[in-house]
Amino acid sequence: MNSGIIRRVLEESAYILDTNETIRDMALVFNVSKSTIHKDLHERLKQIDMALFNKVKKVLQYHIDVRHIRGGEKTKQKYLKLNEHYEKNVL
Repeated sequence: MNSGIIRRVLEESAYILDTNETIRDMALVFNVSKSTIHKDLHERLKQIDMALFNKVKKVLQYHIDVRHIRGGEKTKQKYLKLNEHYEKNVL
């Protein structure tokens, strides 16, 4: 595996453990696709450092467990924002 990829995987791992960010948010920070982040943290990290992989896996599992809550909250915020925009421009 390329040393640049290994460095990126380790940086992503440290970042997710420090910030608890989602894969989608990390993709924006690291300027790579969500698929790349996913592959880095699920496949490549396992080959590089199994102990670190197990820590990251817990964070990722938490994100899966609360995904339905976050999705609902994001949708709620979206429509509140649209409603505010509508009231501001129409009224």
